[in-house]
Amino acid sequence: MSPKSLSREQSLEMYRKMLRIRRFEEKILEKKKKYEDSFRVSFDIRCSVQKSSTDMLAVDPDNLPFRNPDGSLHFRPAGHGALLPNLMEAGTDIVFVKNIDNIVPDRLKATTVEYKKLIGGYLLWIRDHISEFLRKAEQGILDGEETEKMAAFTQNNLQVSLPDAFPGFPDEEKREFLVRRLNCPVRVCGMVRNEGEPGGGPFWVTDHEGNISLQIVESSQIDPEDDRQKRTFLESTHFNPVDLVCSICDHHGKAFNLQDFVDENTGFISLKSSGGKTLKAQELPGLWNGSMAGWITVFAEVPILTFNPVKTVNDLLRKEHQ
Repeated sequence: MSPKSLSREQSLEMYRKMLRIRRFEEKILEKKKKYEDSFRVSFDIRCSVQKSSTDMLAVDPDNLPFRNPDGSLHFRPAGHGALLPNLMEAGTDIVFVKNIDNIVPDRLKATTVEYKKLIGGYLLWIRDHISEFLRKAEQGILDGEETEKMAAFTQNNLQVSLPDAFPGFPDEEKREFLVRRLNCPVRVCGMVRNEGEPGGGPFWVTDHEGNISLQIVESSQIDPEDDRQKRTFLESTHFNPVDLVCSICDHHGKAFNLQDFVDENTGFISLKSSGGKTLKAQELPGLWNGSMAGWITVFAEVPILTFNPVKTVNDLLRKEHQ
């Protein structure tokens, strides 16, 4: 969309967004030197903004296009799943993902840093096993024993389900199956004990083809008419604090096209409002939900101390943030 085609409402929103970004960057620069001097390091900090091309057209309760007061069409950001292109442009293999509202004072950061290193190290260990197997498969130097070891690793360490008929496959067919299943992005997800915070958690999920996999499931994905689903969700023991470390390149160091691993069926419609009027907003599959559905997923328990969110101003009164 060219600047000339923007409505007054859209131009104002674009200006506000640019102003927020500028203020954010100014605050980073203000604090950057302090920490560089303290730790005798140099930080390369760059900001990435959700692309306006991922915005979705909102509709009214009758499913007609929702319009701004000036008559222009109303577009809304499509949820955190719209950040998938930003993740793809990270320009590195290993990426840590954490919510910005989950930051504690320096006196409490030691535990968070320790477990960041642990889940990062675990990811590297997993990635090294997968890369070695894929390289050998590519070179045609895998024997039957190594294939069986990788199958056991895939099932036991990665919790990836193998077909019931897999033990009877010829060695070559086993290798082909494992290569297809393992040549994808990997994530290790830190999970905390469930203490009643709103949000999703770790679950086994069966997709429309009957494949079982580990997924992070949000409350918006639960069928409110399905008592079994509601009960399972409410009785969950762990909670997703959005503490991920991801490997997004293949064994050659080439970035995956992350769009290839999205479950498009996990997008949803939420009710929002604008100017006091109700609207329906379509949201893309969540970044750590449907957008990563085709990834290899591993869950690791991390201490509750690593999760200290600030959702409202009153959360700043918690002792962790004093």
